[in-house]
Order: sequence, then C-alpha cells, then structure tokens
Amino acid sequence: MTQTWLVVGLGNPGPKYAATRHNVGQMVVDELAARRGEAFREHKAGARVVETWVRPGGDKLVLAKPNSFMNVSGAPVGALARFYSVSPEQVVLVHDELDIPFDTIKLKIGGGHGGHNGIRDVARVLTTPEFPRVRVGIGRPPGRQDPADWVLSPFGSTERANLPILISDAADAVEQLVQEGLLAAQQKHHAPR
Repeated sequence: MTQTWLVVGLGNPGPKYAATRHNVGQMVVDELAARRGEAFREHKAGARVVETWVRPGGDKLVLAKPNSFMNVSGAPVGALARFYSVSPEQVVLVHDELDIPFDTIKLKIGGGHGGHNGIRDVARVLTTPEFPRVRVGIGRPPGRQDPADWVLSPFGSTERANLPILISDAADAVEQLVQEGLLAAQQKHHAPR
C-alpha cells in the first residue's frame, strides 16, 4: 500500500532570495524535481508543487515550495497537508540550520525550533513539532555578523563550489528518509565525510 509524502523546501519567494542561505531547502526540492524531470506549478494552497513518485511504483511524492515568506510558512504547509491528506509524520521539512556547520546534513523528527521561525510556524499550524526534518547546515556567521543578515546573504565563493554536492547529498537524504526510514538515513548521512 502506497502513501503520500509531502516534502517542503523552506525559503523566501522571489529572485532576490533565490541564492541565499535561507533558501537552501528550496534548492534541495528543486534538485528532487530535476531528478524526476518535473516542473513546479502553482497550487491553490499558496505554494508551487510537483506531484511525482519516490520511485516508479512507489510512494507518491509531493514536492513543495511555499510562496510565503519563511516566517509564515505554516499556512501553505498546513493547507497542503490537508489537501493531500498527509499526517505530520509524512511532512518532511528541508531547511537551513545555523547550528550545523556548512556542508553537513542532519536528520531528525520533532524537537524544538532552535530559533528557526519557519519551523516554529509550521509546528504551530500542524499543532505538533513531530515531523521529519532534513537540516542543511549553513554554519554560524563569522565575527559579530547578525544571524538574520547571514541567512539572507548569498553563499560565499568557497561555499558555492561545494554547494551542488551539499544539495545533491541533501536530496539523497530525503529520498532515503522516505524510502528506508529515519534511522537508515541518519546512519548514512550523519557519518563523518
């Protein structure tokens, strides 16, 4: 029996934010769509979506990029979860994480929001923090730079050189999470590189 997974890449809308650290979650769902040769289309829930499959004959995979700003991601995520009849356990959020070094991926289910307002808003709307998360490390800002400015800035040149590998690895982590479960994905992606 197949089930539906809703994989949401968090970020901010528009070209101004497309290449920023805060939008790395959307970069990952773009990679997942590209692997399947699919293009996003507008959905009435206030997001762009791709309806596809984890693998041929496997579970349904709905990839989504909210049209809202990061801090109010909950409304479109909640609307999509209701539209596709997906429980919070089948909602995978892919997002940037300040407290993880750049070029590192961590997976978990539940827990706090760690100051991430997008996660906070989704947990509020879903009425639980118990959903899977693929956390893509962007690291802390250097010196005394404000974290809010850091997440809204583009990746540096050294980071950009490694970014395609990080995005590909995060997409692999999403695929493994939905096909094999959290533990298998953690064992592979939490290992030292």
